[in-house]
Amino acid sequence: MWRGHFTFDRQGIFRYAKNMEVHFTLEQEAQIVQAARVIGTDAALLVQHAAVRFADDANFRAAVLEAKACADRDEFIEEDEMDKRFEEMLRS
Repeated sequence: MWRGHFTFDRQGIFRYAKNMEVHFTLEQEAQIVQAARVIGTDAALLVQHAAVRFADDANFRAAVLEAKACADRDEFIEEDEMDKRFEEMLRS
């Protein structure tokens, strides 16, 4: 698990360790802080979890699109190989 420090500064910049920054407007920052309060968590953790979830979803969608493209080209694999690849995907 990533253990970094997150802060909002007065310009609506959300700072990450490792030189990564995400810029939010003051309105967006207020929405994030309010959402975090509603669910009882820290705004930084809410953003971190949302970003990781988005990345996971994007990776899954890319894999589905690649599988569809393979099927469209009639490139199929045996079920055992599919199960092996699926297990590997779940572990990563």
